[in-house]
Amino acid sequence: MTNTTTNTTDTAITTTATATATATTADAAAAAPVGSSPAIAAAEAARTRLDFGKSARKAFRALIGFDAAAREGLDPALVELIQIRASHLNHCAYCLHMHTNDARKAGESEDRLHLVAVWREARHFFSEREQAALALTEAITLVSGGGVPDDVYAEAAARFDDDELAQVIALICTINTWNRVALATGKVAGTDERR
Repeated sequence: MTNTTTNTTDTAITTTATATATATTADAAAAAPVGSSPAIAAAEAARTRLDFGKSARKAFRALIGFDAAAREGLDPALVELIQIRASHLNHCAYCLHMHTNDARKAGESEDRLHLVAVWREARHFFSEREQAALALTEAITLVSGGGVPDDVYAEAAARFDDDELAQVIALICTINTWNRVALATGKVAGTDERR
């Protein structure tokens, strides 16, 4: 008799858990952004990692402030190219999706978006300033592989004045931080949780 009661209780718990998970997934799908697929909504609902913005509010706000200060005065197209290239290198699908969409909204061409990852083989699509910024982005993002080479820094310094170069370096640092936060907290590509 006890065994039957346990099985009935286990079945009730499993049924309740399944119904709750289904309801949560349905709620997430209903709240998902327009154009978002049910698979994205389900993946977002199933995410078990913390929400960095809620759990580390002061750090999150500081990072938003750092990001805003870093991009101040820079060409918006350059900002997106830097963020896209760093996101490629860091394998951050969440940020890559977000920044390619932002670049499109700002008028960036599909050709350039497709070629950012192989910009050295398609230099004629990018200005000398953009090329210098992309090379510096790669060096700083992959800093553990050999630092920032003098020639890469010198080329960037030749294309940007000191204030601009400092902004570019700050922007590279912010996108690398955002990539790491997104990857560590399991952000789902195709969602955009900017507040």
